[in-house]
Amino acid sequence: MVDAPDMVSRALREAPPDQLAEAADRAIRSAMGALRTDVFVADYRISGLWPVLDPDLPAGGFLACHTVAQRCFSSQQPVRDGEGPCRLYLPLTVWGERLGVLLIELPAVPNATVTGRATDIAGALAVAMRAADRETDRYRRARRRERLTMAAEMQWDLLPGRGVSHHAFDLAGQLEPAYTVGGDHFDWSLDGDRLTVTVLNGEGSGLAASLLTAVTVNAMRNARRSGGGLVEQAELASDTVFYQHRGARHVATLLLEVDTRVGRVRAVDAGSPHLLRMRGSTVEPLKLDQQLPLGMFAETRYELQEVQLAPGDRLFVVSDGVWAAEPPGQEPYGQRVMARSLRATRLQPPAEAVGTVMRELHAYHADSDLRDDAVVVCLDWHGPRERGTG
Repeated sequence: MVDAPDMVSRALREAPPDQLAEAADRAIRSAMGALRTDVFVADYRISGLWPVLDPDLPAGGFLACHTVAQRCFSSQQPVRDGEGPCRLYLPLTVWGERLGVLLIELPAVPNATVTGRATDIAGALAVAMRAADRETDRYRRARRRERLTMAAEMQWDLLPGRGVSHHAFDLAGQLEPAYTVGGDHFDWSLDGDRLTVTVLNGEGSGLAASLLTAVTVNAMRNARRSGGGLVEQAELASDTVFYQHRGARHVATLLLEVDTRVGRVRAVDAGSPHLLRMRGSTVEPLKLDQQLPLGMFAETRYELQEVQLAPGDRLFVVSDGVWAAEPPGQEPYGQRVMARSLRATRLQPPAEAVGTVMRELHAYHADSDLRDDAVVVCLDWHGPRERGTG
């Protein structure tokens, strides 16, 4: 038992990328005397958790597991169910990105030491699954509840992830409609004291929109990875899109750069994604000077603006598909209703908050299909405290 995390970690390192769940199952049974294990992964909509090891679990057993697993996933805390045997559910999370839940069934209720070891094992499995995701389709197949369009396949592959945690901030994003999204997108990167976040309101629909977004995102990444700041990222992407389409296509984009030492946000507002700040229970749009969308004209030049964050501030960035959503006979979602949805997330972490806003958006549409792509990104600014302090 003492070396259980080490034994599982070694088994994961030696396993093929598509066999991580089986390797973890064997090692956990051997090291901890577990009766069984399973791995549940979150689907693309984050609307449910689905088994990897036992996809044919009977409906009754699956629903019983699913309810407790969902509680673990939402709380990001270990959850016990039963006494003998006892099912222990542990979050599979890496760098703040929620992948799913690990189930370990033990003969008896585990003490704090055993639970701690199991938590370490879940952490090792989450890291291994994140690394293996580029080498196998198995976990992606488990995540999808229906077939993705070609455009959506490209968009999900282009994402950096769906969440990231840091001592100074927590960040999460979500795309909808998850299985048919076309051009809307978000991207981020953490490099030292600089967090870069971009949200794109893609023009058009389907594969053409996805291709345009892919070109734009990769141009911004090229500038960023070469050491360029926001202005260089915007200008390279704008020139790249313009010389591809000669002004016939363009991409509305909001580029943000957060200095994690002091909470200063530099911004380039090149179009229509909307930036809102929630301070306490007050939600207000942050007015930035809008500049030209990327790709509209040759050699467009961009200027920086600055916003200062205070500890406890929450930023939302939403695309036009959220802000301007207007079901027949109703006002645009962003006019009044969205502010209520944002305030309702006040006690939720960003990963839960983006899901809440999307669910409220679907409800506003009376659960009919969204007419436009929608992106929500949520950033909680904790303040520049040192890592490991309260």
